[in-house]
Amino acid sequence: MPIVAPVNLIRSQGGGLHGPPFLFLPTERPQHEGLEARIADAVAPTIEHMGYELVRVQVSGKERPVVQIMADRADGAAFRVEDCEAISHAVGAVLDVEDPIKGEWSLEVSSAGIDRPLTRTKDWVNYAGHLATMELMVPQDGRRRFRGTILGADDAAARMRLEEGTDIAVPRGNIRRAKLVLTDALIEATAAAAAGLPDQDVPDQHDETDAAEPAAEAPKPPRRN
Repeated sequence: MPIVAPVNLIRSQGGGLHGPPFLFLPTERPQHEGLEARIADAVAPTIEHMGYELVRVQVSGKERPVVQIMADRADGAAFRVEDCEAISHAVGAVLDVEDPIKGEWSLEVSSAGIDRPLTRTKDWVNYAGHLATMELMVPQDGRRRFRGTILGADDAAARMRLEEGTDIAVPRGNIRRAKLVLTDALIEATAAAAAGLPDQDVPDQHDETDAAEPAAEAPKPPRRN
């Protein structure tokens, strides 16, 4: 069963929920720190050469860390299990050579999913009009967590209209994590994009769309030195 990743939902600024077709911006890599940054720098060129875009690298666990690679197809096509497998084999080979983690570790590759993390400027710009949550590293206006409608972003700041009606602009470097909220509107927009239809024309079939399924993972066997 195909994995429908919402990369092909990407829209130009001003498109919002019912805007014009997708605007594919130049490849932008998400920002990481520490070990995750080293892994991202190592694998991104290979992923991009294969026709994918890096969405996020996340390392979890201590005794046997799990390296999670989240990616989109650069051509906007639906993300499939075969894509996970191809990236897993290529990235595994790169990390075996670069050896960023000592000892035993495992690799997981997945699509970004419908309620994707917002890690790049294009994510904020092209999902304008959808609901998102955001957590900051340093409080702004006495708060670390926000929920509201995406207004857009540039290299410096992301903009959101909070549920109470206030507009905020948050420095990109102060965002710890941000992601889309799974809503009926987002499910419908994703299904419309997968079908090549305008958002407003998609039938109400939330329970049947493959896009509502979690992204599959392509595990890599544990590595031992």
